[in-house]
Amino acid sequence: MENETFKARVNDNFEFEKLNLEDFDIIATGEHTFHILRDKRSFHGEIVRADYAKKKLSLRINGALYQVALSDPYDQLVRQLGLAATGAQMVKEIKAPMPGLVLDLKISAGDQVEPGSPLLILEAMKMENVIKSIGEGKVKKVHVKKGQAVEKNQLLIEME
Repeated sequence: MENETFKARVNDNFEFEKLNLEDFDIIATGEHTFHILRDKRSFHGEIVRADYAKKKLSLRINGALYQVALSDPYDQLVRQLGLAATGAQMVKEIKAPMPGLVLDLKISAGDQVEPGSPLLILEAMKMENVIKSIGEGKVKKVHVKKGQAVEKNQLLIEME
């Protein structure tokens, strides 16, 4: 996490665009408590509740309770590439987010998928990227094969 910048949404009212943890001097004072120094100001904090998988925290800072939702650089990239969707959105096509090589197909035509189901593994820049379903549906057609090179925005999968 060194030098990563996060976005933080606090109490659904405030958004901080480029939050870098290296800008804070944070010292743990207990299992769920910490002390922060920033801009010559001192803060006492406590983690009240944490859902690390969803990157959501309830923090008590100097006695006030805050609900914080974090987006790391990968979350921001997914949103920027248009791969994030709300529950009300229906996705008909899955396109390649970047050029790469299809290493493995996890589905085939006719398969039923749930949100988060792995669809395929795409190797790009020497990294394996699992492309997951962002909604539920039925696979209509798979347009790529294992071992095939793909370009950015190339149609990979059609959904019904």
